[in-house]
Amino acid sequence: MLKKIGVEKVRQGMYIQEICANWMDHPFWKSKFLLEDPKDLNALKQSGVKEVWIDISKGLDVEIVKREEAQAPEPKPVAQAVIQVPIHEELGRARAIRNKAKEAVTSMFQEVRMGKALHPGDAAGLVDDITLSVTRNPSALLSLVRLKNKDDYTYLHSVAVCALMVALGRQLGLEADALKSAGIAGLFHDVGKMMIPEEVLNKPGKLTDEEFSVIRTHPERGWEILKASREVDDIALDVCRHHHERVDGKGYPDGLSGDLLTLFARMGAVCDVYDAITSVRCYKAGWDPADAIRKMAQWQEGQFDAAVFKAFVKTVGIYPVGTLVRLKSMRLAIVTEQTARSLLKPIVKVIFSIRANGPLQPELVDLSKIHDEISGVEDPEKWKIDPLVLAGI
Repeated sequence: MLKKIGVEKVRQGMYIQEICANWMDHPFWKSKFLLEDPKDLNALKQSGVKEVWIDISKGLDVEIVKREEAQAPEPKPVAQAVIQVPIHEELGRARAIRNKAKEAVTSMFQEVRMGKALHPGDAAGLVDDITLSVTRNPSALLSLVRLKNKDDYTYLHSVAVCALMVALGRQLGLEADALKSAGIAGLFHDVGKMMIPEEVLNKPGKLTDEEFSVIRTHPERGWEILKASREVDDIALDVCRHHHERVDGKGYPDGLSGDLLTLFARMGAVCDVYDAITSVRCYKAGWDPADAIRKMAQWQEGQFDAAVFKAFVKTVGIYPVGTLVRLKSMRLAIVTEQTARSLLKPIVKVIFSIRANGPLQPELVDLSKIHDEISGVEDPEKWKIDPLVLAGI
């Protein structure tokens, strides 16, 4: 039985079913949990949240039950109108979502590593916020989740694939329910890696054949973890098990090919590879996003579904945000945002004159509106430039 009560009535031992506040406005990454720790109770009361829903079938009731509080209907979600905004307006919110998402995924995955049950339903609010951010401006969050190091790769990779699945799903025209399922699938696609010994998972050198065989077991292990939780749908189970399959049947663990691979498995394969090769890993540096897109285009036949990959390129751009490019006007610029008019003509921030060999006053330029264009991609290390920093990300 659910009850809506004021925070002043909350006590230890209650089961919190829902916090009546935006997911980003309270101190907990979980939306449903047993309130056991006095510190959590104090944090809730100090958070500014006014009301919560409790489930008295799973925890304590209020000490004095008033007749009008006897039973309340389960709250229904309220549809939110989402307005698209420029990247600079979304970066602050996207950064907060990234940080809280990393905390949530780290906590959930570490509990799995310790042998505790996984509760994917706790991540529903996280996926909702990621979806809203991607809807307002996909470039903001997709740029921020690229910023990871070898220590937090596994956790932020899951957040990145979630965001990429949502963005790709929007490009493919998925309905709201399917879009949320795609996001949850992306978030938990690599949960099986928690069953891989850390010395193998985070090995800085080349894996032996035996170690690689161990790594290749993570899709099946993740599938078993998710299936045991009973809180995920078939889409999450499918993506977890099949994100390393290939359309030519040379993937693993089941060697599926062609029509046996669902749309969501095909989406997961593309999103997983893109984030993996553009990220800093314990054994390699990440590729430039534009180089990654070119490489994936070369691998496309046999590895990726052609239609899904084409939609993915439209999602992130031929020159993704943060790419350092050379313009025909002999200037260096950083891609800051995609435009609807052309994948070849993004919005860029011009920063350097090659002719004068010196910096320029930074200027935002929409290449779809002027007679200049990209002539090539430049190596940031060659010019000692950090594109994401100069792009304001």
